[in-house]
Amino acid sequence: MKDTLGVLLAGGAGERLYPLTRDRAKPAVTFGGIYRIIDITHSNCLNSALRRVYILTQYKALSLNRHIREGWNILGREVGEFIEVLPPMKRVSDQWYQGTADAVYQNIYSIGSEQPKHVLILSGDHIYKMDYGKMMKQHMDSAADITLATIQSDPSQTYQLGVVDVDKDGRINGFEEKPKTTTLRSPLNPGKVAASMGVYLFNADVLIPVLLKDAENPQSSHDFGKDILPKMVDDYRVFAYDFVDENKKEARYWRDVGTLEAYYEANMDIVSVSPIFNLYDEEWPIRTHQRQYPPAKFVFAEAGRTGTALDSIVSNGCIVSGGQVKNSVLSPDVRVNSYSEVDDCILFSHVSVGRRCRIRKAILDRDVHIPEGTTIGYDAEADRQRYFVTESGITVVTRDYSLFENPVTVDYFTSE
Repeated sequence: MKDTLGVLLAGGAGERLYPLTRDRAKPAVTFGGIYRIIDITHSNCLNSALRRVYILTQYKALSLNRHIREGWNILGREVGEFIEVLPPMKRVSDQWYQGTADAVYQNIYSIGSEQPKHVLILSGDHIYKMDYGKMMKQHMDSAADITLATIQSDPSQTYQLGVVDVDKDGRINGFEEKPKTTTLRSPLNPGKVAASMGVYLFNADVLIPVLLKDAENPQSSHDFGKDILPKMVDDYRVFAYDFVDENKKEARYWRDVGTLEAYYEANMDIVSVSPIFNLYDEEWPIRTHQRQYPPAKFVFAEAGRTGTALDSIVSNGCIVSGGQVKNSVLSPDVRVNSYSEVDDCILFSHVSVGRRCRIRKAILDRDVHIPEGTTIGYDAEADRQRYFVTESGITVVTRDYSLFENPVTVDYFTSE
């Protein structure tokens, strides 16, 4: 992997994850209490011995930049290792990134300066465990020009994914980008389709001319899945790598947490008794940056006023002070006060829940303070008058939740 350069795409606007992405980049959104979404892919890189990674940012990247600087400045530049943020520089274009391929193209000089033999394109908003070294071995064994990671998916889910036409030898002969229906089936499982995971391994001497050609095409949307990859199958050796899950569970786990529903479900999975995604695997550690907080604390052993948290993740600095927490994720420095009930919730850092509150199926953003006696999640119509509520009934409360009828971007001087 030392001849490989990772390029992690972390610049999308994250519109489907709004309002959590109104003031932060999607990869910087909290996951599992102490992590950020981007930590999952970074940990895959570290565990795969991929030690040169560029992170391409664009929208609302302040907290993401800070997290990378404070938590991932762990490699040695003097020995050629780095995890480095590249903001948009408009070096080869007068526009912001127009698509995934354009983002890579606009950083073509930075990529070329590292002189890699291979370039691994990654997304910063997926939850999975993958050894990219295994993908590299197949790539080299098959003498491929480009290898795509694929996962066996149900045909009913194709409208969300790119689908590839794979022959029995693993070679890709065609693409369908998010089709409503498809007749394609995986040669490994006739009941499934081979869906793209958004992980692309290129030979560098193939990637650069392809990007240059695409940049000159005014009809292109400059996206890998829509424009570049479908045109490569006739002229290049394009292969599929069937996902090998390092999570080591019966079902292979890969989640695009780009929507509020998917994000909520992924967090709820990890607090279950037997989660599919295992955060406690010593053989595949997930790394992050954590600020120093005191240990979590549960206080009051009085009848009707006992601080408890069941089937939940409780991070450092939390105090459950006479409240009851069930099936929830508490990020660092959260306080749940007496006689309150928090069920099926995700609480970001520095949240305070006042006394005698009842909250369920909600996401409370950073620094939210819930007044005493507040009820959330029990009356969707009433919640919609004040908060953001998804079609499936997940209530999202932000620091300025009263502004949701006329959403605005607010500048905050406190750091995430």
